[in-house]
Amino acid sequence: MFSYLNKGKTFYHDLIKLSVPIVLQNLVIHSLGLVDTFMVGRLPGEIPMAAVTLANVPIFVMQLIVFGLQSGASVLISQYWGKKDTDAINRVLGIGIYAGAAVSIPFALVMFFFPASFMGLFSNNAPLVAVAAGYARIVGFSCVFNSVTQVYLGAQRSMEKPSVGLCISSVAMLSNTFLNWVLIFGMLGAPAMGVEGAALATLISCVLEFVITAVYAAFSPAFRLRPVLLLRPGTLLLRSYVRYATPVVLNETLWGLGTSLYPTIMGHMAESTEILTAFTIAGNIDRVCTVAVFALANAAAIIVGREIGAGGRSDRVYEVGAALNTVAFAAGLATGMVMIAATFLVIAPCIYPFFGLSARAAAISTMMQMVTALFLATRAFNAANIVGVLRGGGDVRAASMIDLVPLWGLALPLSALFGLVWKLDILWVFLCISAENIVKLILGIYRFRSGAWINDVTQAPFTDHN
Repeated sequence: MFSYLNKGKTFYHDLIKLSVPIVLQNLVIHSLGLVDTFMVGRLPGEIPMAAVTLANVPIFVMQLIVFGLQSGASVLISQYWGKKDTDAINRVLGIGIYAGAAVSIPFALVMFFFPASFMGLFSNNAPLVAVAAGYARIVGFSCVFNSVTQVYLGAQRSMEKPSVGLCISSVAMLSNTFLNWVLIFGMLGAPAMGVEGAALATLISCVLEFVITAVYAAFSPAFRLRPVLLLRPGTLLLRSYVRYATPVVLNETLWGLGTSLYPTIMGHMAESTEILTAFTIAGNIDRVCTVAVFALANAAAIIVGREIGAGGRSDRVYEVGAALNTVAFAAGLATGMVMIAATFLVIAPCIYPFFGLSARAAAISTMMQMVTALFLATRAFNAANIVGVLRGGGDVRAASMIDLVPLWGLALPLSALFGLVWKLDILWVFLCISAENIVKLILGIYRFRSGAWINDVTQAPFTDHN
């Protein structure tokens, strides 16, 4: 029954070689979020933490748009890497950088010039909006530098070099942690800036990350940048990028907008401060605990794309996808069990006290982690199948539909109905949020079994310099 899992040592060696650096990089990034949360949580009251959560809603959406641009590029790059066509990879990278700058610069300007009005769209809690606006005004510009950095590091990951991102992100994490300590609390003679200090620390670390990435890209012997292709990618590849990247960008943007409405719904509920504080802590813990699970999705996209680009047979590609989805489901199941145990044995008694949570906020955070852990196996399968296998196979439109329809058609309407109309407890709202995973699982299995997701998205090697 599970004979497709017998792929030999090479297959699992490649999976581990790709996944481990992605795991470590994601752990670094999400640990940074936890450190930020911890340091802001040391400020008096629960408003600073809730305000940072509110300000990070649009930041999260922008990060997802950039992830969409990066993922759209990766659909092409991983398959071109299978063909060893580095000229086409340079062109795709150039388009991705142009697109990242085009969306992040206007966003940063809106955050800078209209922070209070913009934050007011996400909550009617005036004290939260005031503090969030000060954070947003500074942190918005970090998205500009981050967009270029992440597109390049995503290309390196698609070329089976995830360790590049790990090293650079580690430096950024260490600098951000140090600067948080200095700027939030006023250490080493610096002014104590509080929440705005956290924003400035994030901005400076993103600039540093960008500079390191630019220097590495300029001198890397493994992949040479060709400025003539990077700056003038040509219309042929632009059309191909638009065809395969646009659905992914729309997917991530609409998914980000949809998920950003969850804290917006919570921000309009009774006990909004306690709920948003709990949501911040539970979300950061969730991301740290699940880095291995979701690194598999990134590795799956690379492996599937490389297999197709190298001319693998359809039956071989299908079995590779089945093996990757099964491994992800098993990893999610195991991680969920560990997460339940860790919540009661470590997180609740040892982590919560550091944040000075009220009893109600602590109870909500625990509930959120329990629900998350129970649905984690299905989330892991969906991530591997949608973000990894289907996208890696070029089936971006079907992947987007499977990702978005349950969110917008089921989870969001039910969450708003339960939380804002019927004014039920946050438990019922959070269950509605998690319910979409079951629908995605059913739709995803149906699409995977059809085999229609296996597509070669590459063209002949490019010779034009338009």
